[in-house]
Amino acid sequence: MMLSKADHARIDQAIKAAENRTSGEISCVVTGEVSQYREIPLAYAAAAALILPPLLLVFGLQPWTLIDRYMPSGADTTWSVGGGRLATQTVVSGAIAAYAMAQAALFALVALIVAIPAVRRPLTPRFLKRHRVRRMAYGHFASTGLIHAPGRTGVLIFASLKDRQVEIIAEKAIHDAVGDRVWDAATHALALGMRRRDPGQGFMDAITLCGEALAEHFPASGPHAHRSTDELVEI
Repeated sequence: MMLSKADHARIDQAIKAAENRTSGEISCVVTGEVSQYREIPLAYAAAAALILPPLLLVFGLQPWTLIDRYMPSGADTTWSVGGGRLATQTVVSGAIAAYAMAQAALFALVALIVAIPAVRRPLTPRFLKRHRVRRMAYGHFASTGLIHAPGRTGVLIFASLKDRQVEIIAEKAIHDAVGDRVWDAATHALALGMRRRDPGQGFMDAITLCGEALAEHFPASGPHAHRSTDELVEI
């Protein structure tokens, strides 16, 4: 489990308490990471293989000097035409091969290093994480049936712990009634809990804020008809 049993119990109780005061629905979802971002190691590896070898040439590392170093003593690697010294085909081919091998080695090395999750996560662009988290959150919002909640007052609180991203999705009716201020505050509360390594409290604070907004604009008119789970879902 990503959150403790005690956190689950507190969050589940908070959802029930909030929904008892409103006709709206609140659903909470937490995941570890929404994607493995396999393109990130390949992108960094390709950039390193394309950029670093030319830079090394600019700063004076020439592959043919390495070939000359390992040629047998006394071997003739040049020939003269009209007084000019020209590289033999062997040396040129060797230089090209050395350059290609350097690129391949750099690509493999960088790809392996960046594929390590602890390295990949900080190197993954924030906009890409946000896009993937938002896409998964909207997909889950649709799958839970919140989109069909009476009065269009469903709210999803979604957090990806390793991506360090939070998404709160509210149906059109409640979003238009409340405005952005409450959603921004709830998002900040959950993100703050994650930064403090206490996502359980972050969820509690976000549920409280969303529940108060729902209760104000869509108060309960009778026994709450639960159309989504009142438990925190881990995926």
